[in-house]
Amino acid sequence: MKIHEYQAKELLGAYGVPVPGGEVAETPEEVFEAAKAYDKCVIKAQIHSGGRGKGGGVKLANSPEEAKAIAEKMIGMQLVTKQTGPEGKLVRKVLVTEATNIAKEYYLSIAVDNENAGLVIIASAAGGTEIEETAANHPELIVKEPISVYEGFHNYKGIEVARKLGLSGELQKEFIGILRNMTKLFLEKDCSLVEINPLVLTEEGHLLALDAKVNFDDNALMRHPEIVALRDVNEENPKEVKASEYDLNYISLEGNIGCLVNGAGLAMATMDIIKKFGGEPANFLDVGGSATTERVTAAFEILLSDPNVKAIMVNIFGGIMKCDIIAEGVVAAAKNIGMTVPLVVRLEGTNVDRGKEILKESGLAIIAAEDMADAARKAVAAAGGAK
Repeated sequence: MKIHEYQAKELLGAYGVPVPGGEVAETPEEVFEAAKAYDKCVIKAQIHSGGRGKGGGVKLANSPEEAKAIAEKMIGMQLVTKQTGPEGKLVRKVLVTEATNIAKEYYLSIAVDNENAGLVIIASAAGGTEIEETAANHPELIVKEPISVYEGFHNYKGIEVARKLGLSGELQKEFIGILRNMTKLFLEKDCSLVEINPLVLTEEGHLLALDAKVNFDDNALMRHPEIVALRDVNEENPKEVKASEYDLNYISLEGNIGCLVNGAGLAMATMDIIKKFGGEPANFLDVGGSATTERVTAAFEILLSDPNVKAIMVNIFGGIMKCDIIAEGVVAAAKNIGMTVPLVVRLEGTNVDRGKEILKESGLAIIAAEDMADAARKAVAAAGGAK
């Protein structure tokens, strides 16, 4: 789960990380009032995307009147960045924050370290908007230091990173404190990323988190209702939002073959075999081990809401759920919503013969498949052939 920059800064501030003052506004008039608190301020579009500055989503204002004029153009605009794609994202709110005199910019984050089954500090003295290019073209400028999830943060880790960034004295102490608090936030709130970019050295000689990103592990959200309350569904794919309401694991892709599968591993294999036969999956969708009629109906509705979907491939292994029960769910769901594209179904597992009979007796134009390869071939053909 992602949150907005202003929410990330509020969390960091609550954990003792220095952040600039600011106020969220949804109208130009609110921006005008908020800007009165500062000699100069920055108006920042609040969408779930990086690269906002290059897209026109970050502007400096020298007066409340100028801030209001900027907001009149920014609020309601479709902001396009590298991360949003050409369709962009609608700006519904902005952050009015005090302008900062910057002496130097750094990059700092805590991320999951899959290789070492822990966390990792990632830092660079070449922070700012071009950090991705820096990592790709000058990896020697990126500092990494692992953190044990069992032991937590130790000062010597911070000292080592600070030394490599050229920080010493009081700045080193500030830096270590920021790292310690970032790690505490990460562990206590079950984050998947805590990022400050840039972490700036002000002309007054202090470190400040000028921009921030905090993401959370979806699987741990049941422990954090206070984090769930920060969710902004307007920033999410509507199909993925609906899927979450039915406990479906759904990720939208760019192909034309909708996939409905039970089990994440089987779903991955289904996408792979569609690609092998020249097709393109339109999604990852795992209905889980309890594929009820209601959940299968919701899954079909989500798949059919994608105008790019030209065929649907159902790939079910009946283990915990028996094939006949799943087949009844598929038939009922298909009849309820009215299937408008070819439907290819492959069943395997417990009570598979009875499941196939149910599909055959349904009266629906279901394309039966004997195995995964057969299903993939038929789905690719039904969707218009290999790309």
